[in-house]
Amino acid sequence: MKEIIEGFLKFQQDAFPKRAELFKSLATQQNPKTLFISCSDSRMVPELVTQREPGDLFVIRNAGNIVPSYGPEPGGVSATVEYAVMALRVTDVVICGHSDCGAMTAISKCSCMDHMPAVGHWLKYADSARVVNEAREHANIKEKTAAMVHENVIAQLANIQTHPSIRLALEEGRLSLHGWVYDIETGGISAFDGTTKKFVSLAKHPSVTANSIH
Repeated sequence: MKEIIEGFLKFQQDAFPKRAELFKSLATQQNPKTLFISCSDSRMVPELVTQREPGDLFVIRNAGNIVPSYGPEPGGVSATVEYAVMALRVTDVVICGHSDCGAMTAISKCSCMDHMPAVGHWLKYADSARVVNEAREHANIKEKTAAMVHENVIAQLANIQTHPSIRLALEEGRLSLHGWVYDIETGGISAFDGTTKKFVSLAKHPSVTANSIH
């Protein structure tokens, strides 16, 4: 905790003054263009990976970058998605998984979650990805987990489209969906191409979107 407090003091003394005008403009309003949904993993920092400033990203982080399908009991993720799309009018939604994801590793290894029932229940929202991944052959658990990470991004892209706010924004042509997987070791990102249904290098295909997914 000492390091965190020291970090805040450094921010207050050094970083904040350099962005004083930015923070002044953000004091009473925000206008982010992108909703970024990523894992809570400490190694995945959306603003660092995308080199964005405060006010640029509206962020949801949770175990496994999961978006539950829309239901009668709205949760925090559903409410945040709705607010981002309807109130803030974001133009892009990114669902970003990452390599060596603990949540996807647990699913791939069929780890017992009896001691973490809340986590076990939460990961049920990745069941459609799990079923698809289990039906395929994998050389080893590392490859199985990597495949699960990618399948989960596809599954969550499908889940988010059950949300009325998302469907309306897509119908009105004012929203693009993006499915990414960030590689911690290399810093690279692979992006889901909704037309070919394959992941491609984002660096080589910067315009790719997941919008054509069904």
